[in-house]
Amino acid sequence: MALKITLKPNERMIIGGAVVNNGGTRTDFTIENTVPLLRQKDIMSEKEANSPSRRLYFAIQLMYIDQHNVVAYHNAYWSIVQDIVKAAPSVLGLIDQISELILGNQYYQALKLAKTLIEYEQEVTRRVRKSSRSLQIN
Repeated sequence: MALKITLKPNERMIIGGAVVNNGGTRTDFTIENTVPLLRQKDIMSEKEANSPSRRLYFAIQLMYIDQHNVVAYHNAYWSIVQDIVKAAPSVLGLIDQISELILGNQYYQALKLAKTLIEYEQEVTRRVRKSSRSLQIN
């Protein structure tokens, strides 16, 4: 079954490892075979991978779009997992779910779940900063 995608003006997308950058008008694509595909909103640059959960997402993204180097990305992933679980054991359940998807080569689903980890990390960071500010005031 074909997948129809509409790109917004100037929207980027990765299709099968190739970066596609749309022009100034809306464009319709039909993908007729199964390939890794990421829309701009789901693409993270290496520069944006600036926290442990974001580095984890980036490693999974690379597994998904670059199957030729998947072993290296798996190694990076497991190293990041160790660091995250050591720093925040409370996320072990979520990490286990993500890891199961990765071991099943379900990288896109793992990316979606990794977004939950990023949101959790951001919330914890906000709480710590808020708590730190209130301690400085008192």
